[in-house]
Amino acid sequence: MGLALAPVAILAALAVPACSGGAAVRQVRVSIHYSHFSPPRLDVPRGSTVRFIVTNSDPIDHEFILGDEALQQREEAGTDTVHDGAVPGMISVPAGSTVATVVSFRRYAPGTLVYACHLPGHYAYGMRGTLWLVG
Repeated sequence: MGLALAPVAILAALAVPACSGGAAVRQVRVSIHYSHFSPPRLDVPRGSTVRFIVTNSDPIDHEFILGDEALQQREEAGTDTVHDGAVPGMISVPAGSTVATVVSFRRYAPGTLVYACHLPGHYAYGMRGTLWLVG
């Protein structure tokens, strides 16, 4: 892939089915650049399982925290700045790295969730996106 095409590939949100133990796992790529998520909106079928592959091309650390508004407010008010992936949908993404997390959307009702970074000042700067559960 040429260098001119690399940013396009990184910025694309891919929904590629993959097999994992017989269950289809959808893969979605999210990039972080200039302290913003791309894409800023995702549509995910309710009941699906998704592997989010998050690439941080910034020279500073970020995180990818997925949940409802109540979770986002708790994270914004909290002091936990390191997420090791033990909780699905909550990962730290160090500068220049790619990290993945797998989330099952079986227990969620249709509606919206938010993915955000809560490192100091990032959420206030607008580092968040919207995930729509459809179906």
